[in-house]
Amino acid sequence: MTVVFSQATAEQLPAIREEILRIHQEVRHRDFQILTEFQSVERFDERLANYASRPGWTAVIGHEDGEAVGFAFGVPLGPDTQWWSTMTEPLPAEFIKEDGKRTVALNEIVVRRPWRGSGVAWQLHETWLAPRTEERVTLLVNPANGNGAVQAVYEAWGYRVVGHQQPFPDSPKYAAMVRPVARP
Repeated sequence: MTVVFSQATAEQLPAIREEILRIHQEVRHRDFQILTEFQSVERFDERLANYASRPGWTAVIGHEDGEAVGFAFGVPLGPDTQWWSTMTEPLPAEFIKEDGKRTVALNEIVVRRPWRGSGVAWQLHETWLAPRTEERVTLLVNPANGNGAVQAVYEAWGYRVVGHQQPFPDSPKYAAMVRPVARP
């Protein structure tokens, strides 16, 4: 069987929103038992709407035989971004200067259990990045996820940790990671 990947823009979010929310709930709540208020479907949907309201938001969803297998989405960091503002140790001003064209943030990448370990996450990631024109991509990862295994996957994909942050008062403390959009 083959997974087929589809790109989506903010205008297409209404058509894919329920699939994204269902996958989020299945993976975060059922599979990983992350039952915090921060990971509730309502809060996740608020963040999704917020991200999708910004210029340049895109998503990719994978389907196999009509069944959604996972998604990835993100948005460029604009000049007024707060992305770097919650770093525990400030980064150099030149590093965090954004203009909407320098850095794209991968806000979420989620794969359903039957497809984990099959390369689908990598394919979602690369399909989402393929049309991006920014210089670099950033993401946040909870270093505790999978006892560090999730962060190790991102490192294998070329990301490096540039510091740590807690973007919301009730969110985990994340490692902030960066890599070039074009894989080195």
